[in-house]
Amino acid sequence: MTTPAYTTDLKSLDELSARELYDLLRMRVDVFVVEQNCPYPELDGKDVDALHLRLMENGELLASTRLLKPYGAEHPTKIGRVVVSPAHRGKRLGDAVMAESIAACERFFPENPIALSAQAHLCRFYESFGFVKTSEEYLEDGIPHIDMVRPLATQPA
Repeated sequence: MTTPAYTTDLKSLDELSARELYDLLRMRVDVFVVEQNCPYPELDGKDVDALHLRLMENGELLASTRLLKPYGAEHPTKIGRVVVSPAHRGKRLGDAVMAESIAACERFFPENPIALSAQAHLCRFYESFGFVKTSEEYLEDGIPHIDMVRPLATQPA
């Protein structure tokens, strides 16, 4: 299946309109809380300082991630809340949103490695982007996860 034409935007929480924020949070809750049957605090306070990367097509939200800025030179940028709309799965949008997210991290924080907490069943997906495991498997909100980092050495110069 071909990837649809999409646009990408990157906004802080304050730059999102009320409608854009609603659509973003609704998709995350629909997938992470409802679909995965995992009641957890989706509104964790981290969105306020994050950058929100969205893939859009004709005003419709296709996929998104949350980029957490590094705390300092020795700390990684973090990609989280990686989600593709259920209505648009099977179009390789996960690949697209990760490639766009990595590019944004490299553009804004080129001196920092990139980290994420991967659902364990997606480990190979993230490895295909240069991420390596940095922890043993652990449970987060009842779902197996693995910490992963994309070292600077694997990022293009």
